[in-house]
Amino acid sequence: MDVKTDFREVKGRSGKLAEAAPETMKAFGALRDSVLKEGKLPLKTKELIALMLGLAARCMPCIMTHAQKAIDAGVTREEVAEAIEVAILMGGGPASAYGGIVLEVYDQLKSK
Repeated sequence: MDVKTDFREVKGRSGKLAEAAPETMKAFGALRDSVLKEGKLPLKTKELIALMLGLAARCMPCIMTHAQKAIDAGVTREEVAEAIEVAILMGGGPASAYGGIVLEVYDQLKSK
C-alpha cells in the first residue's frame, strides 16, 4: 500500500466532488471546521475519535484524512495504538484487522 499516493488521489476526488456539489461540500466543510477545533475536548482527542470511527466504518479515505490530521494535532503512535486497543474491544476481529491498516497509514504519513 502506498498511502501517500492513495491520499493524493483521495484529495483529488474530494476536489472534484467540491466542484460538482459546491454548496453541499462548503456546508460539510463548515460543519467539520466547527467540530474539529479545540474545545472541552482537545483537538488531539477529537482526531483520535474521528480516526477510530473511520476504522470502525472501514473507510480508507477517512482513515487517511484523520491519520494526517491526528499527526498534525500532535497525536503520537502510542496514542493511536491505545485508541486502536479500545476499537478492538468494541469492534472485535474487524477492528483488529483495520487497526493494523491504521498504524501503517499513520507510519507512512508520519514519515514524510
